[in-house]
Amino acid sequence: MIGWGREICGDLPAAERREWLCTNGIGGFASGTVAGLPTRRYHGLLVAALQPPLGRTLLVAKVDETVANEDLVRPLAANRWTGGAIDPRGDREIESFALDGTTPVWTYAVGDALVEKRVWMEQGANTTYVRYRVRRAHAALTLQLRVLVDYRDYHGTSRGDGWRMDVAPVAHGLRVVAFDGARPLLLLADRGDATIAHTWYRGFDLAAERARGLDAVEDHLHAATFRASLAPGETLTLVLSAEVAPSLDGDEAWRRRTAHDAEVLTAWRRAQPTAERAPAWIGQLVLAADQFVVRRPVAGDADGMTVIAGYHWFGDWGRDTMIALPGLTLTTGRPEVARQILRTFARFVDRGMLPNRFPDAGEPPEYNTVDATLWYVEAIRAYHAATRDDGLLKELFPVLAEIVRFHREGTRYGIRVDADGLVTAGEPGVQLTWMDAKVGDWVVTPRAGKAVEINALWYNALRAMAGFARDLGQSAGSWDALADRTRAGFERFWNETSGHCYDVIDGPTGHDAAFRPNQIFAVSLPESPLPPDRRRRLVDACARHLLTSYGLRSLAPGAPEYQGHYGGDQRARDGAYHQGTVWSWLLGPFALAHFRVHSDAAAARSYLAPLAHHLGDAGLGSISEIFDGDSPFTPGGCIAQAWSVAETLRAWHALSAA
Repeated sequence: MIGWGREICGDLPAAERREWLCTNGIGGFASGTVAGLPTRRYHGLLVAALQPPLGRTLLVAKVDETVANEDLVRPLAANRWTGGAIDPRGDREIESFALDGTTPVWTYAVGDALVEKRVWMEQGANTTYVRYRVRRAHAALTLQLRVLVDYRDYHGTSRGDGWRMDVAPVAHGLRVVAFDGARPLLLLADRGDATIAHTWYRGFDLAAERARGLDAVEDHLHAATFRASLAPGETLTLVLSAEVAPSLDGDEAWRRRTAHDAEVLTAWRRAQPTAERAPAWIGQLVLAADQFVVRRPVAGDADGMTVIAGYHWFGDWGRDTMIALPGLTLTTGRPEVARQILRTFARFVDRGMLPNRFPDAGEPPEYNTVDATLWYVEAIRAYHAATRDDGLLKELFPVLAEIVRFHREGTRYGIRVDADGLVTAGEPGVQLTWMDAKVGDWVVTPRAGKAVEINALWYNALRAMAGFARDLGQSAGSWDALADRTRAGFERFWNETSGHCYDVIDGPTGHDAAFRPNQIFAVSLPESPLPPDRRRRLVDACARHLLTSYGLRSLAPGAPEYQGHYGGDQRARDGAYHQGTVWSWLLGPFALAHFRVHSDAAAARSYLAPLAHHLGDAGLGSISEIFDGDSPFTPGGCIAQAWSVAETLRAWHALSAA
């Protein structure tokens, strides 16, 4: 579905803005650009999750390949150096690139020879396979592979000054120990010769990091060189691993990879009657959805599961996990994964709150969120509606009841239910909603008070609790009474003058009339606190002022704070993050809300169609986190975002079945 010839591969700016991603199901990944130049600190062939799903560490940066076709010698690699020079220029040898499932595949032309390279990861292991195959040649080719290694946190950059790694021979290759106590790294090949090297390549220039105002200079160690002669049709498999005994069998490893992808697609097709008529890009998103689902072992449960919020730099966040859960697991026919995630997160509920995020370094979870917990209730509702699993509902119902109790009585950060039945929240210097950008002490969009989407979620949660009580044979009257009170209080959000809802009411300076997309959830969630005429007016207003091809703007153009471009250093980026930047995850809820008020499934589904083209840009086969608010809506942020993929899948299938 996704692939090009030289029209993209031979255009360096076009090729290096397109990034591929492979994952291993435990938080590790491999990623890079179609051109082969690393442009981010997060690019590498092995970013291992040493403490799954976190502890992510760059172990193998890249492989610089050279191919000799008799007396014709060509590099296949490319690097950009400080000062701007690009050398070597192996990108010029790329004849084509394609995704095979989620696996990137390059074809290089060296004279009359064609050499194929593909990269994939072992599911459940910190192991990357790089496989080379001579697809066409009149004689044997000589392949030389320089392996560049590192050992650093994936958020950082390295300098090689004075750093001496231990590189030693082992069967089929070499072992690298970066320092005392470091996890050993194995560099193995199924054929050819391996020789030790210890040369620092200094001054890689990371263009994407430079554009973000971050440290953009990096060193990597050339630790090993592999050489082999390959006749036409022959292969060489390079194995890069932080595991004790990775398999060297490239054929079998590739079968395992394709079998896993096939199982993912089969589960989706079994679960979705509409899958057979789904366009190819929806099937591609099903494979992308699998990349975010990872293991999170917890005490007493080695099979715990969670969701990586986005690649490259996010870990697992409570809010993102619960928003994404229905689309990533239920829509794709994997309710057992949904069940495990819900049970895993139940262990972390504290004072009626779900964690906002789990820090990379293993510190205690952070609970600075008012919405993650309410999305947890909605995720359980969606799971139970799909499975009728009363056993899990009975197990989790006491946890849910405690969540409601703490919200009514009050918990962290001023989160409590007010006299009007609405949830209020906020403390100075703390960001609590999904619009959570913060630079130093500056909370860009604090939204203290009663936020519209929080109370739409609260109303939905109370109605869900009433339904749960009935399913468990309990009285639902008290839950319905609480919901009725919240619905009456929600009337205060309506701004008749503008024809849509206030974003926040009862804030430090009164009501906030800024036109933001948060109110779409007052229509898209299963239970709406608004009457039908107001739902329609709200959706139509969002369509006129917030809708773009790839999502909803976070602030309507014309507002004094509106920023149509996301870029620059961290302060500039975070200042624009929720001030006009488009969020693709909101497109699914908008399409569902549009169908709810206009009853035209085909029209609602058409709002998702532009994303099909986006799958060939930025993060290949996936959906970016954000886009510029102004045309041409350039993608930004993470190249692959869990809730972007999940909400597109969920909405497409719901609208296809309508």
